Order: sequence, then C-alpha cells, then structure tokens
Amino acid sequence: MLRGSHLWGAILTMVLPAALWAQPSVPWPDPSPHAIRFVTVDQGVRLEVLDWGGQGKPVVLLAGGGDTAHVFDEFAPKLTANYRVYGITRRGFGASSHARLEPGADRLGQDVLAVIRGLKLKKPVLVGHSIAGVELSSVANLDPKRIAAVIYLEAAYPYAFDLGEGPSMKDFQEAQGPPPPSPGESDLESFTALQKWMRRSMGFGCRRRSFTRNGIRLPMDARKAFVIFPAHNTLCRS
Repeated sequence: MLRGSHLWGAILTMVLPAALWAQPSVPWPDPSPHAIRFVTVDQGVRLEVLDWGGQGKPVVLLAGGGDTAHVFDEFAPKLTANYRVYGITRRGFGASSHARLEPGADRLGQDVLAVIRGLKLKKPVLVGHSIAGVELSSVANLDPKRIAAVIYLEAAYPYAFDLGEGPSMKDFQEAQGPPPPSPGESDLESFTALQKWMRRSMGFGCRRRSFTRNGIRLPMDARKAFVIFPAHNTLCRS
C-alpha cells in the first residue's frame, strides 16, 4: 500500500482542481484515429479509455496530472505498428466520472487494474507520465503478475515510491549524482576518436560540424570540441 501525507498531498493538488474545472463542454472534432469506450471501475465510476488499435503486446498510456488520455493523440499512433495501444483518463478528469478519491494512491491503481480486467488485457506494459508514477507503482505492488512492465516517463519522483517513508521532494531535487566521465588522451587524438568515446560513455555521438554554441556551428578539432562542449553548455545536434 502506498501511504504518506505528502504523497496524498501531491495527488490532491493535481486531482481536486481538475475535478472542479473539468466540466462538460462543447464537443470538439478529434482527429486522432482511436475508438472511445467507457469502462466501469467502481460503483458509479466509469473511465474513458481510448483505443488506437495496433498489433502486438498491449500498451496502456497513463497521462500526467491535469491531462487526459487525449494528450497522447499524436504520440500513440506511432506505436501501433508494433503494439496494441490504449490510453486511460483517470477519474476526475475529462470525460471520466468525477468521483471522490480515497486517501492514498491505491484507489487510482485499482482503477487501472479494473480497466485491464475489463478489457481482458494480457500482461500489458504500463507507460505513465509525471503523477502517473503513483499509479504505476501502485499497480506493480497490488498485482505485479497482471502486468509485463512499468515505464516511468519523468514519473520516478519520491511520491511514486516512498511507501510513506521515502525522501522528500526537496531531498530528491538536491541529490547529487557522480560527475560525468572525462575522455583519455587517446580519445582526444582525433574527432573520430572523440565521437567513439561519446557514443561509448554517453550513448550518442556528433558530427564534426555539429557542435554548436548558442546556435552557431563550430568546426574544430577534437580537443577544442571537448573543451567547449562541457565548459560552455554546448549542444550537440544530429
């Protein structure tokens, strides 16, 4: 069970304003290629579920605070070549029912599980953004065998994991990671060597003329490139 007053405060801050402001409005033309259905998850509570179709393992998208599943209208179709893609609008938002929330994150997690059962999805991958991290962690705790994986998109904040005893958001923001690695002499012998080092240590590489500073392209040798790159917040464009 996910507990803790600061956890509930984070959810409450997001959910209550949306429940107050998310009133019925004039219908709008939705160009995204999805079907819309409603799944009953609790007494008097139905959630809007978008179905973009597709082939393969089911993927369920969970929006961040203040958003509905329609926030994925442009992104979701890009996944349908390899996955069957769904999106859930949580209670209190958009077209979903505006119902009272119980303290804690598990009510939201149970809603997601109810949709999974209602649609008879077999071990879906859950993908959540921002505040949806609490739902991901709740589902993973409540019924881990029901899902294949959880993916946190800027959602791995303390309130998603703390179980009532985790660090505060201030502690999380002030945490210091290890310093970035530095290239060796052999990595600076040529721009090609520097590119290989970048791919090996950072996961990406740049073309010779792709180092930029304030939008200006700077052709340079490997040593000058490395000096400017970390020291002056230079961007690397592909």
